[in-house]
Amino acid sequence: MPEPSQAASADILRRQRQYRFVVVAIGALLVALGMIVIVAWIRQIQPILSVLPGFSAMALNTALCFALSGLGLICSVQSGQRSHMLAFLLFSLAAAMSGQRLIEIVFVGDQTQIIEHFLAGLIVEPAFTARIDRGMAPNTAVIFLVANLSLAFALSGREERAQLVQELVGYVVIGLGTAALAGYATRSEHGYQWDNSIGMAVHTAAGLVLLGSAMLARSWWVKPQSSGRMPIWLPAVICLTGLFVDLYTPLGVANGILYVPLVLASLWFGNKNAPFSFAFACSVLVSLGFFAVDREGVGYWYEATNRAITIATLWLVALLVFYFLRKSSSLNAERIRFDSVTRNTPNAVIATNAQGVISLFNPAAEAMFGYASKEAIGQNVRLLMPEPYHSQHDDYLDRYARTGEKHILGTTRSVSGRRKNGEVFPLDLSVSRLATDTTITFVGILRDITDRVAHEDQLKTMFRQLQAYTVDLERSNADLDEFAYIASHDLKEPLRGLHNHSRFLLEDYEKQLDEDGVRRLNRLVLLSQRMEKLVNDLLYFSRIGRQQLAVKRSDVNAIVRDVVSTMELYLEERHAQVKVEGRLPEIVCDALRLTEVYRNLITNAVKYNDKPEPLVTIGHIEHFTGKDGTLARDVFFVRDNGKGIPAEFHEEIFRIFKRLEKPKDSDDGTGAGLTFVRKIIARHEGDIWLESELGQGTTFYFTLGHNREDQHATA
Repeated sequence: MPEPSQAASADILRRQRQYRFVVVAIGALLVALGMIVIVAWIRQIQPILSVLPGFSAMALNTALCFALSGLGLICSVQSGQRSHMLAFLLFSLAAAMSGQRLIEIVFVGDQTQIIEHFLAGLIVEPAFTARIDRGMAPNTAVIFLVANLSLAFALSGREERAQLVQELVGYVVIGLGTAALAGYATRSEHGYQWDNSIGMAVHTAAGLVLLGSAMLARSWWVKPQSSGRMPIWLPAVICLTGLFVDLYTPLGVANGILYVPLVLASLWFGNKNAPFSFAFACSVLVSLGFFAVDREGVGYWYEATNRAITIATLWLVALLVFYFLRKSSSLNAERIRFDSVTRNTPNAVIATNAQGVISLFNPAAEAMFGYASKEAIGQNVRLLMPEPYHSQHDDYLDRYARTGEKHILGTTRSVSGRRKNGEVFPLDLSVSRLATDTTITFVGILRDITDRVAHEDQLKTMFRQLQAYTVDLERSNADLDEFAYIASHDLKEPLRGLHNHSRFLLEDYEKQLDEDGVRRLNRLVLLSQRMEKLVNDLLYFSRIGRQQLAVKRSDVNAIVRDVVSTMELYLEERHAQVKVEGRLPEIVCDALRLTEVYRNLITNAVKYNDKPEPLVTIGHIEHFTGKDGTLARDVFFVRDNGKGIPAEFHEEIFRIFKRLEKPKDSDDGTGAGLTFVRKIIARHEGDIWLESELGQGTTFYFTLGHNREDQHATA
C-alpha cells in the first residue's frame, strides 16, 4: 500500500503529464489554424478566411499570431533552456505584432495596416487583399497583446506570480472569446465588434477560447497542486451559457447570478487567489452582456444598477470562497502535519471512538501488533488486549460515559498488549481525549517496553547478586579480621618464643658453644625479628585498605616539617639534606597517612643513594607535563640525587616485599614501604608514578585525587 506522500507525488506527476498534453495539443491546433489561414491567403480561398459569408475575415497577421502563440506554447512546456528562450522570442514577436496593430488603431485608425500590407504584398495579389482584408480587430489585438505578454512573463521563473497572471488572463481570454462566439450565435454585433470598428472573425473567437484554455493548462502544469480537479472546458461552458442566457433574457433579470457557479468552481482549486480570478473574468462577462445590447431610457440605468449589484455579489461570493479556501488550506496543512507525525513517530498511535472502535492505526502500531491498518481499523480495540484488560475495557468505557471517572486518561501506565500471533508483551500506554460538539475520540500512544522490562529484570538479578557478593565480602572481611587477630597474637607468640629462647641460649651457653654455634644463634635471633616485622607489615597493609581515612584540611608544609624533624638523627648520620621548593598547598587528606608517604619516600631516597651527600627535594607543580607526554595538575614530587632506577623496574618496586638491592648499612627493611605508599595514595583516589635517570637520580610524582589526564600512572 503506497504512502500518502508517495501517492500525492504520483498524482501530481500524472496531472502534470495531462496538462502538458493539453498545452501541446492546443498549441498544435493553434499552429494548424494559423497555417491553414495563411495558406488560404496565399491560395486566395475566401470561405476559409471568412467562414460566415458577409462577416469579418481573419487577418493575415492574426493567423501569424496564432501560429506564433501555438508554437510558443509547445516550446514553453519542453525541458531545456533553449526551448524556453525560443518560446520567449515567439511570444514577444506575437505581442509586438499585436501591439503595433493596437497603436495603429488608437493613434492612426484601423484602416492603416503597415504589417498586414507588407506581408500581403509579399505573398498575395494586391487586388485580393484590397477586397478581403480589413486588418486585425481591436479586441483581437488587445487579447493577443495581453495573452502573449503574460505568457512571456510566465517564463521569468516567478512561479507564484506567473501562475496568478496566467490564470487571470486565461479566464479573460476565454471570456472574451466566448462573448464573441455568443455574439455570433445571437446575432449581436456588440459581442464580437467594439463600436463600429473591425469585428472579430468567428474562427478567431474559437481560436482565442483555445488560447485561453491553453494558458490555464500551462499555469496548472507549472504548479499542478494549485489547479482544479475539473475539466478545463467546464469554466468555458459556464461562461458561454451565462453570456448566451444573458443576451436573451428580458430586461431587469439579474442574469449575472448565473456566473456564481463559475466563482464557486474555484473551490476545486488549491490556489487561494482563484476566486478573485474567476470573479474578475465574470465581471468582464457581465459587463459585456450589458454593453452587447442597446439599452435606452429608464431601463438603461435600471439594468446598470442591477449589473453593479450582480458584480458586487460575485466579488462577495469570491471573498467568502477565498476565506473558506484559506481556512481549508490551514486545516489541510494541520492534517498533513498530524499525519506526518503519526506516520513517522516510533511510538504506536491508535485512535478510537467512544465505543472503542479503531479509526487510526499508524505504521508503528502495525509493526508493534502485527496487524495491517486495514485489518485493525473498524475493529474494537479489545482486539489488541489480553486478559483481564480484554474483558474490563467495555466496563471502563461504560463507567466513564456514566460518571466521567478517569482511570487512564491523562496518565501513563504500564499495561500488556497482545500481538496478532497471540504473544503478550508489556507496553506503556498514555491516553488523551479529544472532544467536539458531536464526537469523542480517544487517542492512545503506546511504547513497547519489552527491552526495558528485560533490562529491569536483569538489573534486579544483578542487584540480588551484588547483595550476595556484599554479604560474602562482609564475611570475608570478618574472616580477615579474625586472621589478623590470630596472626597478631597466636602467630607472633611462637616467634617471640624462638627469639627469647635463642637469646637465653646465647646468654647461658655462649662460652660453651663454638664460633659457628654462636653465629647460628645470632642469625636465628635476627631472622625471628625480621619475621615479626614481616607479619606486622602484612597486617598493616591489610588494614590500610579497610580502615576509614580521617580526612581534613591539612597543611602539607607542616606535615613535611614534622617528618623531617623526626628523621633528623637519621639524616645527620647519613649527611643527607631535605629541601622544600616553594610553598606546598593545603589539601584535604588523612594527615597521618600522608606523613607515612613522605617518610617512606624520604627514607628510600636517602637509603638507596650512592652520593656522599644525599639531597632530597620536595615540591608541588600546578600543571605538570612529563617526558613521556604525561599531563597532570596539582602534582607533588619527591626528588633525589641517587643512582636512579632502571625503567624495567618502575613497576616492580611497588610490589610488596620486593627490594631491588639490600642497603649496605642496614638489613632491617622488608621492601613494603613503596607498597604502603601506593596503597595510601590510591585510598586518596590519586596516582603515583616516577621518572628516573641512571646516575642522576629519581623523582616520584603523586596526586591526591583524580587529577591525571592520561593513563600512564602506576595505580
